[in-house]
Amino acid sequence: MLKRLQIFLGPRNFRFLLGLLAATGLASLALTAIGGDQGWATALQTVLLLVFLLGASGLILSRLPSEERKRWLGVALPALLAMWIGSLVAPQLNGLFVGAGLGWIVAGLFIFRRTGSGHVKAAIKAMRKSDYAAAIAAMNAQIAEEPRAAEHYRFRAELHRLADRLPAARKDYRRMVELEPGSAVAHNGLAEVELQAGRYLQAREAARKAQELAPDEWVAAYNLGMIEDRLHDSHAVIRHIEAALAAKMPDSRHRLLAHLYLWRAHSRLDDVVAADAALAALRRERAGQEEWQVIMSADEAKALRAVLEDDIEQARQLIAGEPLSIPG
Repeated sequence: MLKRLQIFLGPRNFRFLLGLLAATGLASLALTAIGGDQGWATALQTVLLLVFLLGASGLILSRLPSEERKRWLGVALPALLAMWIGSLVAPQLNGLFVGAGLGWIVAGLFIFRRTGSGHVKAAIKAMRKSDYAAAIAAMNAQIAEEPRAAEHYRFRAELHRLADRLPAARKDYRRMVELEPGSAVAHNGLAEVELQAGRYLQAREAARKAQELAPDEWVAAYNLGMIEDRLHDSHAVIRHIEAALAAKMPDSRHRLLAHLYLWRAHSRLDDVVAADAALAALRRERAGQEEWQVIMSADEAKALRAVLEDDIEQARQLIAGEPLSIPG
């Protein structure tokens, strides 16, 4: 559980969460020792609890997709507001407001709950146990019921990738492209499958289409630059990776590899100044190296390891100043 939380938050945010928990917990214990059960001490302890809940909520919400973020804001904000009022505005009714806040969290989970098919839930459960055959079987049943739901093909394609069934994953992404030809997500998925299979020309074709459909999104430009790095198309790498960085890539781990691809491209072009600048930027992304170490240790990272393990190792060597053992 803790490992999954660390992967979700990233090492830096996970450490901040633990630090916040330790600081508010120790302060609460100190208030118990000093003030006992006096009203002012209890009110301050509630404030400390709210500080922790707000901090933890902010860290978690920042990592969620926008729709999920809205859902959890609807659950958390009214509850936190009620607790805050009880602590600072009407401390004599603090217990009532805290109870109301907790009650809203329970109610909100039902009000804003996500609906989902039993087959999809079974697939997710099997995937978490690394039983990919059972997960794929569950999605087969779901697709039989909803054969035109593109998102189901995307999920099954990812399960096929985890199971090392790349032709089946390719077929599902192509079906997704047929259902949603204007979806950059579908073309990006197909590009990633072709990249994992080492079919770089086909991967570039799919990635170019994704980038055409989503020219302002960093993911499409980043994937295209990564594929062009494999093809040693240095000028194209620089163009697309710089576009991805300009689009404000949110995660240090992706910025780390983006600067690696820039360093390799500039090095191939014998542009020493630009290569040194890319190397300096790469070394500022040490947090990204930590993020990759955590992610790559998970069983579910098999597909990522096949594509990125050498890149991540070379980035580590560059950060550490070690002699490079992996060709660029």
